[in-house]
Amino acid sequence: MAERVGQVGAGALSASEATDYAGQSRRNLAGFGIALFSAIVFATSGSFAKPLLEAGWTSGAAVGARMLGAALVLLLPTLWVLRGRWHTVSDNWKPIVLFGVFGVAVCQFSYFQAVQYLDVSVALLLEYMAPILIVLAAWVVTRRSPRLLTILGAVTSVVGLVLVLDVTGAKGVDPLGVMWGLIAAVGLAVFFVVGAQQNDSLNPLVLTTGGLLVGALLMFALGAVGLLPMRATFGTVNFSGFETPWWAALAGLIVVAAVLAYVSGILAARALGATLASFIGLTEVIFAVCWAWLLLGEMPAPIQLLGGLCIVAGVILVRADELRQARRLTRRARPHSATAEIHHL
Repeated sequence: MAERVGQVGAGALSASEATDYAGQSRRNLAGFGIALFSAIVFATSGSFAKPLLEAGWTSGAAVGARMLGAALVLLLPTLWVLRGRWHTVSDNWKPIVLFGVFGVAVCQFSYFQAVQYLDVSVALLLEYMAPILIVLAAWVVTRRSPRLLTILGAVTSVVGLVLVLDVTGAKGVDPLGVMWGLIAAVGLAVFFVVGAQQNDSLNPLVLTTGGLLVGALLMFALGAVGLLPMRATFGTVNFSGFETPWWAALAGLIVVAAVLAYVSGILAARALGATLASFIGLTEVIFAVCWAWLLLGEMPAPIQLLGGLCIVAGVILVRADELRQARRLTRRARPHSATAEIHHL
C-alpha cells in the first residue's frame, strides 16, 4: 500500500503541469485535424487540374495560373509578417529561389504533365517516391549505408512502384507519364529538403509565397520566350457526370488545392512538428484516390492499389527510422548538457 502511495505521489502532476498537459493535448488534437484537412485539400490538385488539361490548357498555363493566383492571395498576410523585416527576403534568397524552381515549379509542372498520361492517383504515387530518392541520394553522396529499417522501407517502396506500374496488366501505364511522375518526385524531394532546413529568420509563409512567385515568374518567362507552351481555353470543363465553367475549376485549383492546402500545412507543422505532420500528410495519397474517383471516375487497378499501400508503407518505415534516430541523438545529448550545467554551477 505504501509503495502504491509512493508511486502516485512521484507521478502526480501539479495543477499548472496538468493544465499545461491538457492544453498541449488539445493543441495536438487540433493540429492533427488541421494536418488531416491539409492532406484532404492538397489531394484535390490533380482532380481540379485534369479537366482543365483535357479542355485544352497546357501544363505550363495551369501551373502558372495556380501559383500566381495562390501567391497573390497570400501576398497580404506575407507582407504583414514581413513588416520591419524586409531584409529576411534578401538574406534568404537562395532557399526561396531553390524552393520556387524545384519544389514548386518543377514539381507541379511535372505532376500536371504526368496526370495527362496517368490516373491522378498513380501519378501522385510516383511523386511520393521522393523520400526514397532522398535516401538514395544521401547514400551516394555520403557513402554511408542507410540503417536497416530505412533499407527495408526503400525496398518496400520499390516493390510498390513495380506493382503501381503494372507493366504486365491490362490497364498498364504510359512510360512518358512515368517519366514525368518521377521528375515530380525529384522536385518534391527538393521541396522536403529545403522545407526541413532549420532557419529561424525565414518565416514558412514567406518561403511559401516567395516560392510560389518565383515558380510563377519562371513559368510565364519560359512561356514568353517560346520555350514552354502556354495555352488556355475559356469554355466548360468536364468532370465525372457534370460540367463547370473553366474559372470554377481554376478557382478550386488556386483556393482549395493551393492557398488552403499550404496555409493549413504550415499551421499543422507548427502545431505538431514537421515529422508528425509529414506522417499525417501521407494520407494525401488515399484522399487523392477518393477525389479522383468522385470527380473524375478514375479508379486504379487492384494491383496498383496494393502497390500504393506498399509505397506508403515504405515511406512510413523511412520516416519512422528518421524519428527514432532523432530521439536517440536527443537522449545522447541530454547527459552532456546536464554535465555541462553541473560544471557551470
